[in-house]
Amino acid sequence: MNRAIGELLDKLNQRPFKKREGSRCSLFEQLDRPALRPLPLERFDLAEWSQATVNIDYHIQFDKSFYSVPYQLTRQTVEVRATPKTVEIFHQGKRVASHVRTAKPYAAVSDNEHRPAAHRAHLDWPPSRLVQWAATVGTRTQEVVEKILQAQPHPEMGYRSCLGIIRLGQRYPAARVEAAAERALATGAVSYRSMDSILRHNLDQQPINPPSTPRSVPEHDNIRGAAYFE
Repeated sequence: MNRAIGELLDKLNQRPFKKREGSRCSLFEQLDRPALRPLPLERFDLAEWSQATVNIDYHIQFDKSFYSVPYQLTRQTVEVRATPKTVEIFHQGKRVASHVRTAKPYAAVSDNEHRPAAHRAHLDWPPSRLVQWAATVGTRTQEVVEKILQAQPHPEMGYRSCLGIIRLGQRYPAARVEAAAERALATGAVSYRSMDSILRHNLDQQPINPPSTPRSVPEHDNIRGAAYFE
């Protein structure tokens, strides 16, 4: 059908006008073709626009992945322009970041220049060094750091939390940090924010309540037990 339509289309374009000279084809050669420009070297990529809020770690989330922006934009609303190959981020009409789009879910795409100077100074801290530092505080602190690094989908996300715990070690005695880590493990709230809250509210100096033991079922003639139903 398309081939047949194509043949009829050529005949239609060649058909002379009834009330003026020429045809559609002759007018195209006379007017349109001289104004044509070469096609772009790269194909047009359809762009998808959306909005995002910059997290406290100066990354925005888009399509299940994370992309960095300058840290000064923390908690600001930005516009995201995404193509199949790139992710561009704009703030008040100005482009502030451009990244190659990743296809890996929960990956963090970061530009070192977007980090604060204090964070760039710690880039030489690999995960093994973080664990070694935690071990100097105590076994509980080491366990907290290891759990944080293992729980995150991307190492850098756990890396930031561990650096926060290192800063806690600079503000509080090692014994208090170790006690806070023990409480965090006991409550299942293993994170920098949890340890920071424990230390700020002096909960590390309070005894940890042991888990309550389940009540035993009393012996009674009316309680049949599992054997009755076998």
